[in-house]
Amino acid sequence: MGEHGNIVDKSDDWFTPAHVFEALGVRFDLDVAAPIEGPRYVPTSRWLSSRGLEADWVGFVWMNPPYGHQRSKIAWMTKFIQHGNGIALMPDRTSAPWWQWAAPQMDLLLFVSPKIEFERPDGSIGEQPGNGTTLMALGSEAVAALYQAQDFGLGVAFAPSDRREGL
Repeated sequence: MGEHGNIVDKSDDWFTPAHVFEALGVRFDLDVAAPIEGPRYVPTSRWLSSRGLEADWVGFVWMNPPYGHQRSKIAWMTKFIQHGNGIALMPDRTSAPWWQWAAPQMDLLLFVSPKIEFERPDGSIGEQPGNGTTLMALGSEAVAALYQAQDFGLGVAFAPSDRREGL
């Protein structure tokens, strides 16, 4: 959901393509930021179409929030980190303050390659976005899914770490 990169369209709703979920190979308990008509490919039977930030999240979550302003990303990532169990699809904005704050708190990051071409509500494929995507994982199930996606060829996984110890 949300505007992805520099894609300009009449709708703010964009669907993550099925191949991303095939690569992850997991089922989610809840999609916390689904378009109003519900998730198209997210393997889940429960979703929040609005008020995802205010609602209680349960279980293993999928989060592809509206990309919007930096404050919006911080709000969504704060809730995701507090929940601590799921996968977040976020833009590769590695120099952005929100990304610099959130990334070290993840258990695993997967830099998706090639760039994801998201689907419009009518099923057509959008143009390649201006920036890439990072899948951010919290929890053991999410970490296993990102490693599986890496093996599937979806991108390269990195575990944030603090290497200062022992230097």
